[in-house]
Amino acid sequence: MNELAQLVDDIGRRSFEARLGKRRLPEDFDEALWCNLEQAGLARLTSSQEAGPAEAAIVLSGLARHAGAVPVAETDLLAAWLAGEAGLDVPADGPLSVAAADAVDVDGRIHGTARDVPWPRASAVLLAARTAEALHVTVVDDSDVTDGHNLAGEPRGSLSFDVPVESATQLDLSVADELGRRGAWARCVQIVGAMDAAADLTVAHTRERKQFGRPLSAFQAVQHSLATMAGEIERARTATALAIAAASDYGFGSAQADYAVTVAKVAVGRAVEPVTTIAHQLHGAIGVTREHQLWLATMRARSWVDDYGSTAQYARRLGRMTLAAADPWDVVVGGSRQISVPDY
Repeated sequence: MNELAQLVDDIGRRSFEARLGKRRLPEDFDEALWCNLEQAGLARLTSSQEAGPAEAAIVLSGLARHAGAVPVAETDLLAAWLAGEAGLDVPADGPLSVAAADAVDVDGRIHGTARDVPWPRASAVLLAARTAEALHVTVVDDSDVTDGHNLAGEPRGSLSFDVPVESATQLDLSVADELGRRGAWARCVQIVGAMDAAADLTVAHTRERKQFGRPLSAFQAVQHSLATMAGEIERARTATALAIAAASDYGFGSAQADYAVTVAKVAVGRAVEPVTTIAHQLHGAIGVTREHQLWLATMRARSWVDDYGSTAQYARRLGRMTLAAADPWDVVVGGSRQISVPDY
């Protein structure tokens, strides 16, 4: 695990340094980084290299710390896995993405609009259209994409679709549930990585920046803010570690993973606002400039937090789980799951 983390950190750091001063809105797909990931066997770690969620988490978190402009989560954990479930042929290399949407079946045709499709122009896109009866999966082109981007500048598009039912593979709705769970899990891991980057930048800035002859970090109010930031990040990391352990021990389709990802989404979602706010406050005036690298971390965290369901949605879901349990306290402490949480 340490060797994998070091490898990801080295690849991510070199990519970040090569793109300093060259980023724009929307961001360009980092072809050099993607090439390095493919050569190292990291682009499709779980779908092609027989690795597990713990290894995938290291890759996702490490790349998020360095603001990697590539759709690794979408390619490996979502699209490649979904293509395997549907028995569809997708390119053996290059990035992939998933356009997930609710859809309606009218006269034998599935139609609707998938919004916030990640990296639609840089990737081969799988459509995952959910109706009341099934999940319809097929490969689509990007001809009907309306381009946009999120707060961090990552490309996001809206894709209108109208496809014959017989042209798509029909899967059970449980696959759609797992697809969303995988996406939420990946975003939790990535957000923790982005918050780590924001914390590192903030700690370094408060040590280097001096006021009244002393570094900012010497002031008690600043120390309290840094402690609050660290506490929020560690709370989010612990919940995410539980989700990683659940996915590793039981699989993404399990009830244990469903519970743990729900908890992680709530904990991570609640940490994003205080962490990013404190980071910008302690950076002062330079923290509000788009050119400062802090934005690459904080805006990613804020953009990702509502992907695959908002914090409020998962909080309500966790509440329903608790109310439906025979012993609500058992849900609160996770006592019946017996998931061993690894270091993360």
